[in-house]
Amino acid sequence: MQMTASPWIKSVMLYVAAGLFVLSYSAIADDSIAADEFLKSKLDQVFQILQKTDLEQQAKSKEVVEIVSPMFDFQLMARLSLGREQWTKLGKENRERFTDLFISRLRGSYLSRITAYTDETVTYESPVKVDGKVHIPTYLISKGNKIGMLYKFYQANDQWKIYDLEIQGVSIIRSYQAQFKEILQKGTFDDLLLKMEKPAND
Repeated sequence: MQMTASPWIKSVMLYVAAGLFVLSYSAIADDSIAADEFLKSKLDQVFQILQKTDLEQQAKSKEVVEIVSPMFDFQLMARLSLGREQWTKLGKENRERFTDLFISRLRGSYLSRITAYTDETVTYESPVKVDGKVHIPTYLISKGNKIGMLYKFYQANDQWKIYDLEIQGVSIIRSYQAQFKEILQKGTFDDLLLKMEKPAND
């Protein structure tokens, strides 16, 4: 004998399903808002420091590094940039050496970009949820020009971390991947490390 749900049961089931959808959507919205507020608060701190006239550039850079560094998951970005295949081939010592060099280069590159600005303004677009992560589009308005910067966040242990950054549509991770791949196709891993030890403008 086939049983059919009563209209009352169907209504309850529909109500529960709708409630779960709302809760899920609220969680996504809350994640996006939290990541957005986190980025805004940190960048506000950075630009407040850069606008100080009583601080020398070296002191400004030091303070900016202290704010910015914890925002990035440098270790994850190092692994993503090298690629899974190459990463799994490395021993512990080479992984640590590569990661240290990568962090130094990436931190220096981002710092040189961000400290070049003082009285510019930043505008924020609505954060976007992508595969459980949060992407936040921003624009740096400088002398009439708009420089697009897309911050990509993921959440780990209740902390928001940047795992990639796009500048004018160019992903830092993909850019490094291409550079590292080209070097490794022509040479060895030691050749790559030697290249990374040189200043970024070499």
